[in-house]
Amino acid sequence: MSLCCCSAGSRRLLLPGLFLGQHHQLRRSLVHFRAASTAAAASSSTASLSPAQQRQVSLYVDALLDWNQRMNLTAVTDEAEVMTRHVADSLAVLSPLERAYTSRGGDVAGISLIDVGSGAGLPGLILAVARPSWKFTLLESMRKRCTFLEHAVEVMELSNVDVVCDRAENVGQSDDFREAFDVAAARAVAELKVLAEYCLPLVRVGGLFVAAKGHDPHEEIRSAKAAVRTLGASMLDLCNGTLSSFALCI
Repeated sequence: MSLCCCSAGSRRLLLPGLFLGQHHQLRRSLVHFRAASTAAAASSSTASLSPAQQRQVSLYVDALLDWNQRMNLTAVTDEAEVMTRHVADSLAVLSPLERAYTSRGGDVAGISLIDVGSGAGLPGLILAVARPSWKFTLLESMRKRCTFLEHAVEVMELSNVDVVCDRAENVGQSDDFREAFDVAAARAVAELKVLAEYCLPLVRVGGLFVAAKGHDPHEEIRSAKAAVRTLGASMLDLCNGTLSSFALCI
């Protein structure tokens, strides 16, 4: 998995040396990162969770595999692969996201995050387990998938998650949601230039946009630059992490 993350900028969250001045600041900036898909990564990711949180993840995996027999939630049907490709990849978002958010003084306590095109609840449900003090909104347009998400929230006993059944282009025009979130996240739902149009309107100034992409997203990132800049965002530099490589763009 690769991840792209944008920040909204009048509060100047990222890379202070690159900001020119108040009138030239970009409203948002963008991050790219790649997560390893190994059993070791899955194990080390969930090892940081408490026993109660690990149980919540197990309940999610059981529900996902059960419901996946009746509807198309994921192409992954093996429990171990779900842990690697879905759970570990979702948890791998946290470290670069929190570093980017705090690098210019942002407080990660009580972050509000909207998961756009949530589908099977990834990464939103897994992040909601790992960060119980955050507030999550799962945005999904398909009613059947929303029904699954509502079931999963109930089974996992998550009190920090709301499910909204609507299209991103509609929600982005609503006063209740526009620029209302600290973080917008999207995982493999569309091209980056399309995701930017869906997600950036939902992010408050000073917040982040996180887009999880495929194995080699460099061409997609290049093709998205014009759309991203039009929306007040920019790209980031390549960096290395413990489980992944990622890039901050500004």
